[in-house]
Amino acid sequence: MDVLLSVLSVSLFASTIRAATPLMLAALGGIFSERSGIVNIALEGIMLAGAFFAMMISYFGAQMGFPPLVSAAAGLVGAIIFGFLISMIHALVSIRFQADQVVSGVAINILAVGLTGFLLQFIFKTSGNSPSVPSLPAMPIPLLSKIPVLGDIFFNQSPIVYIALLAVPLSAFVLFRTPLGLRIRAVGEHPKAADTVGINVFKLRYLGVGLSGILGGLGGAYLSIGQLNIFTEGMTNGRGYIALAAVIFGKWNPWGALGACLLFGFADAIQISLQNAGVNIPSDFLLMLPYILTLIALAGFIGRSRPPAAAGAPYEK
Repeated sequence: MDVLLSVLSVSLFASTIRAATPLMLAALGGIFSERSGIVNIALEGIMLAGAFFAMMISYFGAQMGFPPLVSAAAGLVGAIIFGFLISMIHALVSIRFQADQVVSGVAINILAVGLTGFLLQFIFKTSGNSPSVPSLPAMPIPLLSKIPVLGDIFFNQSPIVYIALLAVPLSAFVLFRTPLGLRIRAVGEHPKAADTVGINVFKLRYLGVGLSGILGGLGGAYLSIGQLNIFTEGMTNGRGYIALAAVIFGKWNPWGALGACLLFGFADAIQISLQNAGVNIPSDFLLMLPYILTLIALAGFIGRSRPPAAAGAPYEK
């Protein structure tokens, strides 16, 4: 009982929000991309690149004498830019050249692993971990952070956590309550019909993939300058794939994806809490928990989830 009480604490639920944040951002990006008709397996690589470039720009900002918060904010902007640029590679290959979208995404993931590892060695003369860099500190929201329990869980977090939490209702509003969202969903369901009424299918698909790059890069930045203050090779550790699972589990709906990400985040947070509590379970098994949960979720729900009808299919005028 004592172990259970030590695990089920306010800090566990705050850790759940933190663990779910990069998944939420990447999953929202995946929803925009797939709703427009482009399967984005490249989220893993986009997140990894975002994590690296956020660290690198934050590092050089500090070297140039900028205040830590300014350096970290510049790193955040850099992650967004580079996440967008890498997503445009996937968009160009998938939309302009009509290549297989899954193959393109996997290739970008492999490229991101090699590129970040090479740049880490080339720029910082090290492998494994980067030097420490300025990071974004937790920023309590006045008044709200003083609310018992909820204040510690939701309102005493990194700014990126707040962005992720706000991005969910904003994404749902854009997709299901605006003409732009209707057009994005139309080109993902029936692009030929959308084209015949004057909707630019290619433009909206580029937009969908671009949004996935921005959000995925932001999710990656959270790993290196939000949760930590370093970049570690391969630090995304499959989170891009878990985010894709959350997209499917959430049925391509931001609110559903939020629930899935919180579930996966809880599994990640509880395995850390169990290890810290000294529970007599092999640590390797505990580390497997989020991935086991992903498999169970997909096995249980993928059969009842219908993706956008044109997702993965190139469009020709």
